[in-house]
Amino acid sequence: MMVQESNKRRIIFHIDMNCFYASVEAAYNPALKGKPLAIAGNPEERRGIIVTSSYEARAKGVKTTMPLWQARKLCPNLIVMRPNFERYRSASREIFKMMAEITPYVQPVSIDEGYMDVTDVKHLGTPIEIAENLQKQILDNLDLPCSIGIAPNKFLAKMASDMKKPLGITILRKREIATKLWPLPVEEMYGVGEKTAEKLHAIDINTIKDLASKDEYQLKQILGVNGERLKNRANGIDLSPVDPDAVNEFKSIGSSQTLPQDTTNEAEIRGLMLSLADNIERRMKRKQVAGKTVQLMICYHDRKTITRSKKLQSFIEDKKDIVYIAQDLWQEHWNQEPIRLLGITIQDIHDKQDIAEQLDLFTYEKEASKEKLYSAIDQLTTKYGKNPFKQIRNTVVQDQPRTSFQKDFLDDYRK
Repeated sequence: MMVQESNKRRIIFHIDMNCFYASVEAAYNPALKGKPLAIAGNPEERRGIIVTSSYEARAKGVKTTMPLWQARKLCPNLIVMRPNFERYRSASREIFKMMAEITPYVQPVSIDEGYMDVTDVKHLGTPIEIAENLQKQILDNLDLPCSIGIAPNKFLAKMASDMKKPLGITILRKREIATKLWPLPVEEMYGVGEKTAEKLHAIDINTIKDLASKDEYQLKQILGVNGERLKNRANGIDLSPVDPDAVNEFKSIGSSQTLPQDTTNEAEIRGLMLSLADNIERRMKRKQVAGKTVQLMICYHDRKTITRSKKLQSFIEDKKDIVYIAQDLWQEHWNQEPIRLLGITIQDIHDKQDIAEQLDLFTYEKEASKEKLYSAIDQLTTKYGKNPFKQIRNTVVQDQPRTSFQKDFLDDYRK
């Protein structure tokens, strides 16, 4: 793990691109600047979902994950475009190259944000000068705005970058926590999601200050070890380093997708499972890994979410195996109510080269029975130039953006 020494006071940046997808489109086509713009899947139909939007659209109430019909109702002159992921990947690579030219200690966390440890680059100027130069370089070279948080640790830098957008540079020192951080609603704190916020509100924690002063034992009772972690962060404590190698660490691969509308249609649900499994298989093969646990996530129409998993005796990587287990979990745990989102995750991930599969009698017989089929396919492939039995890709419409795209980007970054 390549990290800075921890015995000195750190200077951490968090770079957060502003309305990244929309900003990239406006940089590509300047005629879009200053206009309400949204990126959405399937913009020709009402069932598209907003991926992101410009500040002009946000001012009208347009929000991420909002149905397109609702966004158009709030903003009749909304310009809607399909995502161009290759364009976004290209811009992101250039941004991280600029960051890496300043320091080798760069940790990407998604396609549009990352951390930098600039403790040992004082020769480039003061922290504020380095931030201003980087922000200007990204804007001048790519025509993309970003906000930068400067702090002594990653958590405070992340919180600082959110305090002024767009094109903000914010310093958050530990001595300023009481005035800048503590007054904020607890749900605005990084690491506090909707469910966690509900639990905190239930014990009269409404601000970050309330969290910072709450009894640690009580927090552990309702949040487990995360309670202690959140209390530490609320007090400005975060010892996690900026680790460039963290991008290579993964224990699971998943994909989830919001449906165009709440549904109980089993054919539609099975089709979505096939699509998710296909996406997972592609990413697993890219990384040359396999996993032993399949987890299914079901989010119902009322936002109630359940996760159920099954641990297997052997490793899997093929979508047909993933779908088989996911559908089995679905049949066992679905309560027949309409769902709005479905997710599949493969856990207990290992490199294939490190997996020494020990075949039991059943597995041996199963694989041996396929040898003649494999041989026949190889002969036909040699004769005709490609596998004539290649599986036909499922016909599920691929217009809804998946949550795994950010992780796909990190896959690319690892290469």
